[in-house]
Amino acid sequence: MTARIEITQDLAACYALRYRVFVQEQGVPESEELDAHDASATHLLATQNDAPIGTARIVFDGDLAKIGRVCVLPNLRGTGLGADLIRAALAIARDTPGIATVKLGAQIQALGFYEKLGFSATGPVYDDAGIDHRDMVLELA
Repeated sequence: MTARIEITQDLAACYALRYRVFVQEQGVPESEELDAHDASATHLLATQNDAPIGTARIVFDGDLAKIGRVCVLPNLRGTGLGADLIRAALAIARDTPGIATVKLGAQIQALGFYEKLGFSATGPVYDDAGIDHRDMVLELA
């Protein structure tokens, strides 16, 4: 697949993708989908032929980078786009001085996906917006 993944200021496109995937498809309450971290996060947007097809965000906190709100349009899942978004986020984290650890909250069915990208599960299963998740970490050292 040929997609461009770039840091973006087009938050409307990111929010529209997240609304479609998280709110409409997965039933996440709209009130929980947007949060205070969006204003300070680094947002990634994947496009194909200038059309938004996937997004993710990175929230930096001290020596930690937290990847979240990762989503890909349903018809493009399984194409490698999700992995490309994570690799792009990891590259940004590695290029950010002082970042030692990357963390994310993975939906349980995606644990294997993130393990293949180098993440390790840690801690118990927890509910986030009605979906079981587990924290995962990757040390950048």
